[in-house]
Amino acid sequence: MENIFTQIRRDLHKIPELGFQEFKTQAYLLHYLESLPQTHLEIRTWETGVFVKINGLNPRKTIGYRADIDGLPIEEETGVDYLSQHEGRMHACGHDFHMSIALGLVTHFVHHPINDDLLFLFQPAEEGPGGAEPMLKTDIMQEWKPDMIIALHIAPEYPVGTIATREGLLFANTSELFIDLTGKGGHAAYPHKTNDMIIAACSLVTQLQSIVSRNVDPLDSAVVTIGKITGGTVQNVIAEKARIEGTIRTLSPESMAKVKQRLMAIVNGIEIGYECKAAVDFGAMYHQVYNDSTLTKEFMEFADKTEGIKVIECREAMTGEDFGYMLKEIPGFMFWLGVNSSFGLHHSKLAPDENAIGSAITLLTKYIEYKGN
Repeated sequence: MENIFTQIRRDLHKIPELGFQEFKTQAYLLHYLESLPQTHLEIRTWETGVFVKINGLNPRKTIGYRADIDGLPIEEETGVDYLSQHEGRMHACGHDFHMSIALGLVTHFVHHPINDDLLFLFQPAEEGPGGAEPMLKTDIMQEWKPDMIIALHIAPEYPVGTIATREGLLFANTSELFIDLTGKGGHAAYPHKTNDMIIAACSLVTQLQSIVSRNVDPLDSAVVTIGKITGGTVQNVIAEKARIEGTIRTLSPESMAKVKQRLMAIVNGIEIGYECKAAVDFGAMYHQVYNDSTLTKEFMEFADKTEGIKVIECREAMTGEDFGYMLKEIPGFMFWLGVNSSFGLHHSKLAPDENAIGSAITLLTKYIEYKGN
């Protein structure tokens, strides 16, 4: 059985697609799901995502499980024989693992239904612009809304057989950041007749670094990272426009508001100081992943008693995950699944150990049976 889901993972690894463009992925999922016995199964689609309900034998509640399905705009460099067939696209965050594990659970419980109802969400656009929040608001979700919900994320730094999680805050609040600066371009020989947006952008990036060091409580945590700057057209023309792209991450919603407030003040200063116009777009924002204490503690104790599983209570991370929106409304938890890769998440050479697929299916099958019978 495990080999089936390893092959499924490889099939899905070949066809990574970006958020809300997961057409081949959705078709693959539906083809597999429709091949299963349909007696207890209900399947509905939303955008490029899929809802799968397994009706229980004597339901008292609904247990939810979420798997994200999109890939990243990364050119793969793993050299495996099931390399991505989509140029410039890769499952570099392990969503192919997430889907194959979820399909393993669906397959088991279709053949061996439990008392309670189960709801599996194959969610698009986790990497952006964010599929969890709109999926949560659908009529389908309101009709089938679970009483608790679970998700996992692969963790390259942990060995196979290890899971890591914690009660309370697991992942940070995150926000994208896009700033467009517009001034006056011109000839490189006449800088006094222009407003150079390369200079303005460099000054802005430097000033943004003061937010965390001087405006955030040292006992709190925040990150402001600028990952990309573009501007100008050629070496002897002063740039009329520049664009800055980055990310903000905080361990509390209050700190996120503070960082954004200070950022806007700095941007306003740049507008005055460099006589330019600035447009700020915070893009997609993800709510913190906050694990329900009771359910998380129960799961950790259950997993710790499961043969072949080692449980680690980890620290919170600045990772962003839109599963936080679901946990905001539904009690549940997320955990890290060890996959033992020397290359990390979002790396072009990420190579997770596929033995983790069977390990996760076994653990979660036992836990869901425990919770749902």
